[in-house]
Amino acid sequence: MSDTILIFYGSYRSDRQGIRLAHYLVDAFRARGANAELIDAKALDLPMLDRMYKEYPAGEAPAALEALAGKIKAADAFVFVAGEYNWSVQPGLKNLTDHFLEEWYWRPAAIASYSAGRFAGARAGLAWHGILSEMGMVVVSSSLAVGGIGHALTAEAEPVGDGGASLDKAFPPFADDLAWWTEAARAQRAIKTPPY
Repeated sequence: MSDTILIFYGSYRSDRQGIRLAHYLVDAFRARGANAELIDAKALDLPMLDRMYKEYPAGEAPAALEALAGKIKAADAFVFVAGEYNWSVQPGLKNLTDHFLEEWYWRPAAIASYSAGRFAGARAGLAWHGILSEMGMVVVSSSLAVGGIGHALTAEAEPVGDGGASLDKAFPPFADDLAWWTEAARAQRAIKTPPY
């Protein structure tokens, strides 16, 4: 069975460097046989959170929200591509995730962080760990962290230089970890209803 993996990206900037990592991950997961799809917060352009998806009467949520809710509920796992803004998370990605809650439950999530600098978005990755756990996901212990994002991947998402080589080396165990938890969660949901 092919895993369905949603890869979330949240920068709204005009010169987005992290989109390279998002595209790299889509391609890399597809090469492993997964059904991977990029969910780009800027392309969706959801409004600032007023009502969560669950707060709309059935059939009355905006079309983009309804479609995304269906994708989240049908997914086996999630990857969050986390840029770092002032030691914390990107507002666009946070706003997107906050529109949902129960839709995320009982599935694994992984974090791939990045930045232009040498800390590689690690502080944002740490913040996302707590956020995703609170939202009902099991966050896998493996993470990816790409520093110097503009020099590690080309505009076509091809790895280059030492940073790209490090990413290529780190991806397989990252993907293996997520795949293990994805299989475990799917098997458990098949035999036992989640407690809430």
